Amino acid sequence: MKIQTTTHVDILDDSILWNNLKAGDEKAFSLLFEKHYAHLVRYGNSLSSFAEKVQDCVQDVFTDVWVYRESLNDEVVVKAYLLSSVRKRIARLNERDHIFRKTTSTDSIEFLFDFSVEHQLIADEETLGKVSRLNKLLNDLPGRQKEALYLRYNQGLSVEQIADMLNVNYQSANNLLHRALLNLRKEWKGNISILVLLSSSVF
Repeated sequence: MKIQTTTHVDILDDSILWNNLKAGDEKAFSLLFEKHYAHLVRYGNSLSSFAEKVQDCVQDVFTDVWVYRESLNDEVVVKAYLLSSVRKRIARLNERDHIFRKTTSTDSIEFLFDFSVEHQLIADEETLGKVSRLNKLLNDLPGRQKEALYLRYNQGLSVEQIADMLNVNYQSANNLLHRALLNLRKEWKGNISILVLLSSSVF
């Protein structure tokens, strides 16, 4: 397999890095690690309160990617693959620690992420108050709805990719997003689009 030339990590295409590391390019592997490690740890921390174990899980995912690189599929959405791998590994960790009562189902994971819409987007105190209310509404959503919103608007995953990660069918994933947005829109009266605010949400 021919290795393509890569440059700065921020502008590198995941598919190029993926195919290069499959060909044994250690630099491509290091760049992929650098590009995705931080947001994978943040996502892992939303699924487990044990920060050190989360970091171990993320590092184990990357270790598996390198060790089993020759057997990896060529056509993958790298971010979705890595997020899903972290989620599954944390599920196995929880099962090992008997949190799941001897089940490896990822359905039992409690999503711990707290949305916080950037206040820099807000021009006046009235809207700021409404956004604070929206933050509360977001964080009061059921965990699965909140996780679906996070994956869609913070991580940019497609509905199909979310369905695969949450181990549900496409319609169920779409329903999670629809119900979450419906609940928010019932209460949100601001002038800024909810979708814009969701896309700007941070930890």
